[in-house]
Amino acid sequence: MPAVSPSRRQVLRLYKQLIKNANQFNDYNFREYFLRRARNTFKENKSVQDAAKLQSLFAEGQRDLGILKRQSIISQMYTFDKLVVEPLHKHGFKPST
Repeated sequence: MPAVSPSRRQVLRLYKQLIKNANQFNDYNFREYFLRRARNTFKENKSVQDAAKLQSLFAEGQRDLGILKRQSIISQMYTFDKLVVEPLHKHGFKPST
């Protein structure tokens, strides 16, 4: 049976879900790591044309999304101190002028 490659819409939806779930991490280092990993992976593979390779990458992305969802829920159970490198305005604080 020939491999059916995912549609552009499916790939974009997967990318958006990965970004959304990566942003749900409370810890800055984890959040930035998963955002960077998602962006870099999609950039590296944007020119892949082989249907079997696309299907394999899509399945891997879906598996990673499941892991990311579970880990982001666990991350939300714990609080972390904000790091110096984190922008304050992103978390509801506005710098005083």
